[in-house]
Amino acid sequence: MSFSAADHQFMSRALQLARHGLYTTDPNPRVGCVLVRGGAVVGEGFHARAGELHAERHALAAAGDRAQGATAYVTLEPCSHTGRTGPCADALVEAGVARVVAAMEDPNPQVAGQGLQRLADAGIAVASGLLETQARDLNPGFIARMTRQRPYIRIKIAASVDGRTAMASGESQWITGPAAREDVQRLRARSSAVVTGVGTVLADRPSYTVRPAQWTLADYHGSPGEHNQAGRDWVRQPLRVILDRTLRTPPDVPVVSAPGHCLLVAGEQHPGRQNALESAGAEVMHLPASGSGIDLQQLLIELNRRECNEVLVECGATLAGAFVREGLFDEILVYMAPALLGSSARPLLGLPQLASMSEKVALRWQDVRQIGDDLRLTLVPALPTLP
Repeated sequence: MSFSAADHQFMSRALQLARHGLYTTDPNPRVGCVLVRGGAVVGEGFHARAGELHAERHALAAAGDRAQGATAYVTLEPCSHTGRTGPCADALVEAGVARVVAAMEDPNPQVAGQGLQRLADAGIAVASGLLETQARDLNPGFIARMTRQRPYIRIKIAASVDGRTAMASGESQWITGPAAREDVQRLRARSSAVVTGVGTVLADRPSYTVRPAQWTLADYHGSPGEHNQAGRDWVRQPLRVILDRTLRTPPDVPVVSAPGHCLLVAGEQHPGRQNALESAGAEVMHLPASGSGIDLQQLLIELNRRECNEVLVECGATLAGAFVREGLFDEILVYMAPALLGSSARPLLGLPQLASMSEKVALRWQDVRQIGDDLRLTLVPALPTLP
C-alpha cells in the first residue's frame, strides 16, 4: 500500500508524541495519535501512564466534533479489548472518523488485527505499515513480551579502550564520564527492571535508581503545563533485581533501601538472612540454581510474569557473560572510555576460552555515537536470539 507525503508527515508527528511516554507507560506500550481533517491537525495525544487514557482518546477529546470525517494516525493498532480503559477502536467508530492509519499491528494476542478489523467492519478505511520500523523501535520490550514471552534484554557495560571493566582489585568507579553516566540514567528510566549480581552489589554498593534532578518535564511527557514538579511526579523507579544464590547481600546496602522495589533472587534457603532482608524492605524469592548462579531462563520467565518489558543488565563480567553464553540478550551497550586499564584488569565479559574462530559470538553493529568524552557502542546478535 502506498502512502502520501502528508501521511508520512502526520505519522512522524504521532511517533514524536509517542516518545513522550518513553519513561512512563510501562507495562503498556508507548503510543501516539494525530487526528487530521482537511489537511489540518484537529487533535493529538499520547499514552502517558498505565490506567490513564490511551493516545486515541486523548486525541479525540482534543478534537471534539472535529473528529467527524477525520483521519487518525496511530503508532499502534487501536485496541479492541477492554482493559483498564475501553476499546479505542470503538471510540474511533463512535467519533465518526473516516480513515485510520496504523504504523503497525498490535502484537498483543488480545488485539492482533482485531482492532483494525472492527474499524473496517464499521466502514472505516484502514491501512497499516506506515513507518513500522520506527514504531517497532519505540516498543521493543512490549513486542518481545507479547511475541516471545520474555522481556527485551539490554546488557550495559562500561569499559576502557582495551576492553577492561575494572581494576584487578575490583575498583571500577568511574571508568566513563558524567555524560555517559547520565545516558545510563535514561536507560534505567525506560527499563522495567535492572538486573545485577551480588558481586557488583558488594564491590560498588550501587543504588540502581533513576535520579532525574537535572531533567526537564519534556524528558517525561512534553507538556510543561500539566505538572508542577519537573520529573518528580513522573519518575517510575525500575524493579531492582539482585541475583544472589546464597543471600550474601547485606540488608543495609543502598540497592535494598533506595526508593522503589528490590527483589533478591536466591537459589538456596537461608532463613535468617532472608528474614533480615525482608525486614529491610526487600522481597526474596527462590529460583532454581544453575552452576554457581541462578537459572537465567527461569529468571526471564519470572520477569515476564511481572510484565517487565525492557530489562537492563548492569553487572560484572561473570553475569554479563552468562547472559551472552545462553543467548539471552537483544542488545549489548558498551560505553567505551578513552583510557587503558592494562592486561591485569578485569575483562569485558566472562566467556569460556574458545578453541576456534567458529565458536565466536557473532555480533552486528547497530549504532556508534559519542557521548561526552566516551563512545557508546550498540551491538545486536548477528543471528536471532533464543525465544
